[in-house]
Amino acid sequence: MSCKAVAVDGLLLEFGERIDPEISRRVLSFYRRLKELALPGIVEIIPSYATLYLQFDLFHWDHESLCRRLRVIADSLPESENDKGRLVEIPVHYSRETGPDLERVASIHGLNVEEVIRLHSQREYRVYTVGFLPGFAYMGSVDERIATPRLGTPRARVPKGSVALANLQCAVYPLESPGGWNLLGRTPVELFDPEMEGFSLLRPGDLVRFRPIDREAYFAAGGEL
Repeated sequence: MSCKAVAVDGLLLEFGERIDPEISRRVLSFYRRLKELALPGIVEIIPSYATLYLQFDLFHWDHESLCRRLRVIADSLPESENDKGRLVEIPVHYSRETGPDLERVASIHGLNVEEVIRLHSQREYRVYTVGFLPGFAYMGSVDERIATPRLGTPRARVPKGSVALANLQCAVYPLESPGGWNLLGRTPVELFDPEMEGFSLLRPGDLVRFRPIDREAYFAAGGEL
């Protein structure tokens, strides 16, 4: 683990240089340990793919003393964890009307729509980090047979609940927003809620499975077009 000063009151802890489940487990193990210890003067801790950002109170710490303390904590952690996190199932209506890029993704890879749906829905995705929008969870990894680059020109409006992929990552738009990911379908599930912990249904370390549902079930669950 490296420890770098990136702001007057900020440190960046780096655990690796790639998107990798084992690195993510180490990041989240360290994140949970810091939350348990509740060190005085730690203002905020933000986990990402392979890093943790810490904001601290200058009256409690300087960069050097906090880095020393953090390295001691890191050395006491186990190499890996067996905890797989929560498994969250998200129903998705894959269709032309809810997934305007579904046919294009299929065509790019020489597949039919049913094959794209199968490849997208028949695996578990790890939540690596949450950002961009409240509740927007970056998940991976997408099957390489359907991995597709972002759109050349982002859409001005992506509907809430849109299930999307970009390269080897996938996500669900928790709110209506601009966006350049490829849209495959839509879920009626609320990903963002101010009453939830962290305002998000999904948290780093969770595992997600997408379950295909038909149009009738989508509308019955509160889905909208």
